[in-house]
Amino acid sequence: MIQAIGLTSNPRKDLPPVVDDVSFEAHAGRVTALLGTPGAGKTTALRLMLELQQGRGITYFRGRPLHRIAHPSREVGVLLGDVPGHPARTVRGQLRMLCAAAGVPVRRADEVLEVVGLVSLRDERLSTLSRGMDRRLGLACALLADPHTLVLDAPADGLSAREGRWLHGLLRAHATQGGTVLFTTDDPREAAQTADQVVTLEAGRLVADQEAADFARTRLRPRVAVRSPHAARLGALLAKEARTGQRSVEIVREDGNRLSVYGSTCADVGETAFRHGILVHQLADETGDMGAAPDTQPTAPPPRPAGSLESEDLSPLPPPISVRQAPSPLRPLRYELRRAAGVGTGYVTAAAVLIASALIAVILARIGHTPQHRLLAAWPQDFPLPPAALGAGLLGAVAFGDEFRHPALATDRGTVPRRLGLLTAKLLVSGATALLLAFLAVGCDLEVLYLVYGRELTQVPTDWLSLGAGWLGLLVGCAWAGVLAAGIFRSTTAGLAAVLAVPVVVVPLVQRALEGPSVRTAAGFATRLRELMLVQWPFGGERYLAAAARVVAQPVGSALMLSLTALLCAYLLTTLRSRVR
Repeated sequence: MIQAIGLTSNPRKDLPPVVDDVSFEAHAGRVTALLGTPGAGKTTALRLMLELQQGRGITYFRGRPLHRIAHPSREVGVLLGDVPGHPARTVRGQLRMLCAAAGVPVRRADEVLEVVGLVSLRDERLSTLSRGMDRRLGLACALLADPHTLVLDAPADGLSAREGRWLHGLLRAHATQGGTVLFTTDDPREAAQTADQVVTLEAGRLVADQEAADFARTRLRPRVAVRSPHAARLGALLAKEARTGQRSVEIVREDGNRLSVYGSTCADVGETAFRHGILVHQLADETGDMGAAPDTQPTAPPPRPAGSLESEDLSPLPPPISVRQAPSPLRPLRYELRRAAGVGTGYVTAAAVLIASALIAVILARIGHTPQHRLLAAWPQDFPLPPAALGAGLLGAVAFGDEFRHPALATDRGTVPRRLGLLTAKLLVSGATALLLAFLAVGCDLEVLYLVYGRELTQVPTDWLSLGAGWLGLLVGCAWAGVLAAGIFRSTTAGLAAVLAVPVVVVPLVQRALEGPSVRTAAGFATRLRELMLVQWPFGGERYLAAAARVVAQPVGSALMLSLTALLCAYLLTTLRSRVR
């Protein structure tokens, strides 16, 4: 069950809080509707419950607040607004990525797609989905981890009547199997016909918490819906007979040929139409809203008790799953691989980097006066970074896009991006991507230089070991700087700015700090380290260690190490602060 206690949003300047001291319960095995007009605070109340917005109060999901649940997506399935996913990702790719995030088998994606009726659209991109299909995908995301509780914000918004009945049947099926369902709506009739309990908000405050039957009796009233080509004449006759019989009857003329008659019955209206020879196309009992003008759309029959629902009215649910704990970084790594490979951003960026690198290498060779190692890296003297390093930094900076710009992890949004396991996975994937980009960039430059100028410009420098270590370290360091900065500032632009700040700002500071007679070099570091450990390095390992030491001792290497250390400390600080809150 859900227990919401004292939910209060932070006030906005001189305005009252959107939600003010709201408390209610939603029980397991029942469907609860949070009812209110637009602006009543329904969405804000849900965001406070899910700890996605700052405020006061607490919400317990089966006795535990959300931040105390190890894997929130397995306890609470959430749908807030549109489906939070990258527009270029496919429907199936989005669900498979979330399967890895939730630690459920990948076949679960196909199971929920079949349940929500999106199997034929599984290869469509999210940006091409209609409103109804978007709602179905959102429900599939909510059901993916087989949660006990469903929290849905206006799930039937924009759906047709048929899709709405399907949705309500699925919610009823979830509740019938022992789950808890809480959804928001601004339609009193939908709340009365679908829910077992109706919680009403008005201007951010709780005004009623009723059983659906009590709500229908106190807030709704019956009416007779009439359609006739002579609606105006029939309405006048009904009003005249009501005055004659001194009965309280209200007649509302609506668009077209439709009447809504309050305070009468189908029998009375039908007899009046028959006596006066008026043709009637529709005559039906409906339920109208007490506080507003009746809706012009026909409504479904009054709700039946939960126990009277027939089995064919219940939509099928995906089969239950057994989720195994995964303490290793395997699950975040699988998620990160599917996130990075699911959209074309990385491929387009890599292709652009390789093309730019090859063109710059050809131009530098044409101009001349460029050292061989810079020529192979396509790194002009006046440029702070080569194209490959900028590309690696950009790929690192977009690593946190799905968690912040397209928050695909639903209830895990406030916790998962700060987990060190996910950071480790992102660092591993971005580092491997940077290494691959480093080899491809040099290989493409060598091939293009050979094709254009021959073997003259494809000679490998004599100190290739230290230069290669520096080249790989530069690209990996740029990628990691982008990842850490994007995670701290939640912005791709900030991540790329941090990458550019290393050669432009940090390197001059390091050079200035290293100037003077007190400078010490790392010469002989490998030999002294070998003597300290009293072991022989196999396969000439001291050469590689000495090369790495020389790279770190350079201003660029020192600046990268300093920048990465500062960014990592800042990330850990924000992680600890978020956990304390």
